[in-house]
Order: sequence, then structure tokens, then C-alpha cells
Amino acid sequence: MDANKTSSINFSEVYDLVNLVKYQEGSVISRQLIKRKEGTITVFAFAEGEGLSEHTAPFDALVHILDGEAKITIDKTDYQMKKDEVIILPADIPHALYAEKQFKMLLVMIKTS
Repeated sequence: MDANKTSSINFSEVYDLVNLVKYQEGSVISRQLIKRKEGTITVFAFAEGEGLSEHTAPFDALVHILDGEAKITIDKTDYQMKKDEVIILPADIPHALYAEKQFKMLLVMIKTS
């Protein structure tokens, strides 16, 4: 593996993304699968009532809901997301996530120069 690549999973193996992280009451659990200078891939499990407060990121991000339901706010517009749905969080636009019910998501962030 190159020095600029890191991973918490083995390459060339099959994984069930939903089961890579477990729900934990009162917590947001994450597991970064791949971290490179060009971006990251992370799986999250949000307990009911948990979330990430409004923030911005300097690069686009793709959110794929793997389990449950989430409320995602982008630039003050709420989106009710459910399993198997995908949304793009645009760079430099305020966004937040909230677990009205527990949910798991895959987050893919692509960094640009």
C-alpha cells in the first residue's frame, strides 16, 4: 500500500457496509474506511436524537443512507432521507444532519485542489 493511502479495512474483501458500525445509544459512531489526500470514505451510525450541527466543508460530499431515516439540512432546506437514498452536500454550503430515528450512512468526500 502506498504511504499516502490508509484504510481500516482490507482491500479486495467483501463487506456489508451496514454492519461495519453498530448503533450506540447517545452517540455518533464512525469508521473511516479509506483516507487519502484526495478524499475519504466513512461509515457512520447515528443514535436517535444525535446529529452533526450546521457546518461547512471546503469540498463536495455524497451521503448514502444505508439504514433508517435522517433529516439533512442544506442551506436551510430540510430533506427527509431514508434507506437507499443519496444526496450531495455541496462545498462551502452550510449543512447539518439529525437522527429523528437512528440511521447509518456512507459519507464520500472528494477533495479538490
